[in-house]
Amino acid sequence: MDTKIKELLSQLTLEEKAGLCSGKDFWRTKPVERLGIPSVMVSDGPSGLRTQVENGVNENDSRAAVSFPSGCATASSFDRNLLRNLGEILGEEANNYNVSTVLGPAINIKRSPLCGRNFEYLSEDPYVAGELGAAYVKGVQSKNVGTSVKHFAANNQETNRFSVSEEVDERTLREIYLPAFENCVKNSAPTTIMCSYNAINGELSSQNKWLLKDVLRDEWGFKGMVVSDWGAVYDRVKGIKADLSLEMPYSGGHTDNDIVQAVKAGTLTMEELDEAVSHVLEMVLNYTEHKQSGVFDMDKDHAESARIAEESCVLLKNDNAVLPIKASAEKVLFTGCFAENPRYGGGGSSKIKCYKMTSAVDAAREAGLGVKYVKGYNEDFVTTTAALTDEAVAAAREADTVVVFAGLPESYETEGADRTTLDMPQVQNELIEKLAAVNKNVVVVLHNGAPVAMPWVDKVAAILECYLGGENIGTAQVNLLFGKANPSGKLAETFPLRLEDTPCYLTYPGNGRTCVYSEGIFVGYRWYDSRKMPVLFPFGYGLSYTTFEYSNLKVSKSAFKDSDGVEVSITIKNTGSVEGKEVVQLYVSDKTGVEVRPEKELKGFDKVNLKPGESKEVTFKLDRRSFAFWNIDIDDWYAPSGKYIISIGASSRDIRATAEVDVTSTSKKAFTITPQTTMGDMLRNREMAAIIKPEFDQACHAVIGDLSDEEFAKLFPFTKDAMIEMTKSNPFRLNRGKNGITMEDILKQVERYNKELDK
Repeated sequence: MDTKIKELLSQLTLEEKAGLCSGKDFWRTKPVERLGIPSVMVSDGPSGLRTQVENGVNENDSRAAVSFPSGCATASSFDRNLLRNLGEILGEEANNYNVSTVLGPAINIKRSPLCGRNFEYLSEDPYVAGELGAAYVKGVQSKNVGTSVKHFAANNQETNRFSVSEEVDERTLREIYLPAFENCVKNSAPTTIMCSYNAINGELSSQNKWLLKDVLRDEWGFKGMVVSDWGAVYDRVKGIKADLSLEMPYSGGHTDNDIVQAVKAGTLTMEELDEAVSHVLEMVLNYTEHKQSGVFDMDKDHAESARIAEESCVLLKNDNAVLPIKASAEKVLFTGCFAENPRYGGGGSSKIKCYKMTSAVDAAREAGLGVKYVKGYNEDFVTTTAALTDEAVAAAREADTVVVFAGLPESYETEGADRTTLDMPQVQNELIEKLAAVNKNVVVVLHNGAPVAMPWVDKVAAILECYLGGENIGTAQVNLLFGKANPSGKLAETFPLRLEDTPCYLTYPGNGRTCVYSEGIFVGYRWYDSRKMPVLFPFGYGLSYTTFEYSNLKVSKSAFKDSDGVEVSITIKNTGSVEGKEVVQLYVSDKTGVEVRPEKELKGFDKVNLKPGESKEVTFKLDRRSFAFWNIDIDDWYAPSGKYIISIGASSRDIRATAEVDVTSTSKKAFTITPQTTMGDMLRNREMAAIIKPEFDQACHAVIGDLSDEEFAKLFPFTKDAMIEMTKSNPFRLNRGKNGITMEDILKQVERYNKELDK
């Protein structure tokens, strides 16, 4: 706490301190004019600023701003530099509009494809979400504008989001739902963290001391301010005790009074209140005392929005190289209302009043491509007429290539409500089927914020997933379709074949009061790959107009301590005829058998640009965490000793090279041994096995001895192997009474084992 803040705290009255802990209105903090403490504005803005017009009719009356691709799209770029650049642009715009804090990025994990807000989130994988989220934070904050990483934590559904309790075990939280936030905190130091609406295991996030104080501040070392999601606060005093500093929006003075009365009653200490106020003051003063001038060009940023979209679109299918289209030699038909009225962003708090919209029809005409356009279906995206369908089919018969613009209308996915199906509107699916029946070169261009079912996938020639690509998505689409740009996006989420295949199908979205995360750590590709399930398109998948060769996998050492880490490198070569970018992905598989773990987990990625024939070496650094799981017995990350497989590939299902390494744990003790522990428990752990193996062999010999299989069969109703397995699974307590062994003897034995491991 700096000197100025200490001085201000000494001058503020109790009522003023309480007042600083909630907003002045929907978007601003409270000022204390007599002490020169100003009010500052915050703004929604993961993919563009939503700032309120001065004297606007309400909080949703916002200025026009450049709308950039949503998180579902930018995550598919797998490009840290791109996310940082986006953050820098938003920081410049925020400074121009006197916005102190951009309310983003949104980095919640995509647990189910049905979550209505998935369009705003980055990935089903915590490493991707954390790396890209941290890059975004660095970009925004490089302009001295704050960020608010949201929604902490386990905000994975919109159904009953204000009240539902997400029932999730700690290992799952630590491995899936918390790491992206941890990454941002430790690697980009966000100015604020926004708590979520939901409860976790019965305790609302806004007053969850374990979450906000024990983990976020004390364990991870968070130095910033925790702000509530808008309307998330229930018990204001409990929230302050849990480390929630700022309640938004304005509470009408009611919760301010709760704070005052709690201090007077002695149930809230002045020190606890001062701690909360100090974080608010630090956020306000850091912005106002170091404010940068905001200089930005909206036309330039409009063009940049197209470049970001180009990097983010994913080519899912391209049979017979139907793409890119050779405009000079082909008659091209565009159909589907998304072609002239694209869905550029999601609904809810991230909805932007865009600066200007460039559709694919606009971009094609501007480029002089002579593309023909017919609607294909009504402008509501869900109904059609026979005349519209017939017109599209007739035009398709005459075209060389048909590009169908399809996807989900905003009513299908938005903040505040979850989807109930993976299906697109039936009229769009039927149109695609009819067009594919009369033309073999049908290209489907998708506008959606999350996976959709594709019943026509085998009937069309190409599919370009554009997600929600911002206000200049049309330019990006035309550049990609006609070869001016090369697709380089990869899926940051799995596209399942059926809703019934998804990990949380049976429990999502819960019974209204609770939602049980019964799938545990098996989220996304961790579920599909571990179960060897067929999917529509796998995690990390995406095609290019060129091809890449992977070779010369090198590991700096084949055996090492977990504390030392290892470097892994591989050479990537562009073996095609055009320049392109490849997202190289590194996965780690635990083969020790110590704990139940996913088949593989992403632990590294890099995007490399290559000219035709060019090669580059890509290097990854893996540390202890890359091999570890959250061990609930020792309450820490733990990498068991043993074999691991390092895999590098173009997707989770397209592995190009592997290497085996041997890791030695620097933590000998995987768990505390008790009378209930079995020899098998210890044998699965290399360090523990060294202690117990002689006694295990002795125990087996005492029963089996030198008996032949035939002799053994006459004495026991099971095989030798079964006897060995039974010996492994017997807890130490079962030795009580054998050969005069007492429970005291067993406790001494257990104590000896624990002391040996603690050395």
